[in-house]
Amino acid sequence: MIAYGFSEYGGPETEYFLDIPIPDPGQGQLLIAVHAAGVNPADWKVRSGNRKDTVQTVLPAVLGREVAGTVVQVGTHVDGFSVGDQVFGATASGHGGYAQYTVLNAANAAHKPDSVSFAVAATLPVAAGTAYDALDHLALHKKDTLVVLGAGGGVGSAALQLAHADGISTIGVASEGKKEWIESLGARFVASGTPLGGTADGIFDLVGGDVLRDAATRTAPGAPIVSVADPMLATSLGGSGVTRDRSAAAFTRLAELVASGVLKPRVENVLPLERAGDALALVETGHATGKVVIEVS
Repeated sequence: MIAYGFSEYGGPETEYFLDIPIPDPGQGQLLIAVHAAGVNPADWKVRSGNRKDTVQTVLPAVLGREVAGTVVQVGTHVDGFSVGDQVFGATASGHGGYAQYTVLNAANAAHKPDSVSFAVAATLPVAAGTAYDALDHLALHKKDTLVVLGAGGGVGSAALQLAHADGISTIGVASEGKKEWIESLGARFVASGTPLGGTADGIFDLVGGDVLRDAATRTAPGAPIVSVADPMLATSLGGSGVTRDRSAAAFTRLAELVASGVLKPRVENVLPLERAGDALALVETGHATGKVVIEVS
């Protein structure tokens, strides 16, 4: 099969197309024909070596962690899935999403509703899932105010929508070019580098550094802080990173939120597998609004 990955840690120059065998699903696993793969900042961070202490990687490695597709083979000891099922989920350890086929653990996969496209389903396990888990950890209440730092991307925009649906007031901090998008999600827009203009009851951070440090000074005493970008700093400020729930139950809940219209992931760019490098570059350079998806078949 054809896949897109990298041969050594470094920049985009380490990326290339791989011609590798189609994997076999092991016990508790599914082999799927990939129709769409989500592209995330974590992908280039793994390639750069920033995550080598936390993400086990055997080189050469296939990029990507979230996919949607059709089951073509079911491993042993799997219940609830059959060949031909349309599914989405997080790829199993050692497998990537930028490929014609990949392997999912059945425990980390869910059935795709007919009303949800493959492209949208492929954005749920990592991006929307991270937002969902962060909000669960923040445990804010109706009429509280949540600040999302770096609100214009796939994770941030999902957090704004989910919080808004729960009756939480939202402030989205992002670049000026994302103002209209953030306001359309019911949030108050604040341009990056300008004061928040109020006190927040919680922070969801996707930027880190001085941006998070400054925002923390503008929260209510004891306000929870959750950071994807800088969990060590968040911890020093009394907060934490995000503990992910990649279970089938969590993914099923996300799909239900999409099917019901509560969550509307914005798929801004869909590129074919042969342009996987361009897709990752869009995310790595920070120019993407919403989600970037690779269409495989």
